[in-house]
Amino acid sequence: MITFDFDRLGDLGGRRLLDVGAGGGRHAVEAARKGALVTCVELSPEAISEIRVAALAAEELLGLRQGEIHQRISVVRADARALPFASGTFDALIASEVLEHVGEDGEVLAELARVARPGAVLAVSVPRFVPEVVSWLLSLAYHDAEGGHIRIYRRARLDALVSRSGFRPVGTHHSHALHTPYWWLKCVAGVDNDSAPPVAAYHKLLVAQMMGEAPELERLEAWLNPWLGKSLALYAERVVDREVGRIA
Repeated sequence: MITFDFDRLGDLGGRRLLDVGAGGGRHAVEAARKGALVTCVELSPEAISEIRVAALAAEELLGLRQGEIHQRISVVRADARALPFASGTFDALIASEVLEHVGEDGEVLAELARVARPGAVLAVSVPRFVPEVVSWLLSLAYHDAEGGHIRIYRRARLDALVSRSGFRPVGTHHSHALHTPYWWLKCVAGVDNDSAPPVAAYHKLLVAQMMGEAPELERLEAWLNPWLGKSLALYAERVVDREVGRIA
């Protein structure tokens, strides 16, 4: 389930890409498949194991030689607010569905700016405002759980936060429209009640879509994304403060 348009990140061949809060590694695997040298940052030992498994599984699924993807991915256990990398290390950076979970979202973006080289591309995504508001209204458990969502972003707020951190926003789009009603169903049925018939049936459709078995659903989602997309994806470039001749 890829949130970002990787064409907006440019040619990744041989470039250093940082994936903060990499989760199960879906974006890390895609970036490595496109030739990037990927560093994943995660706090969870379980997620770190999942990233390695996902890389090996992708090689088998795509018929690639062993190591072609997973050897391009390294995993570091670290806090996104204090990244263990030198300034100006990375050519591209990803933070997918991370900022809504952390109290210090500005600190995370400041660290991403610090480790980005001038001109580096940032791709960040957060839950879209209206679908997220509806989910909060339908279920307290959706966002009250430990590690859950603690804020909702409007696009203007995210633009301002990214700009203050030293990046220049250059574009946005919305993704995962078919996931919006799925999460609304889960909020009504109980966010942990995956066996509820409507939730289970919808989940089967999403799995078919993600496995490439339902191209008609891909077309439908592409059409719905501008109106119903669950995620807001924003792209930005690391800027240079020309007045003082250093990174902003």
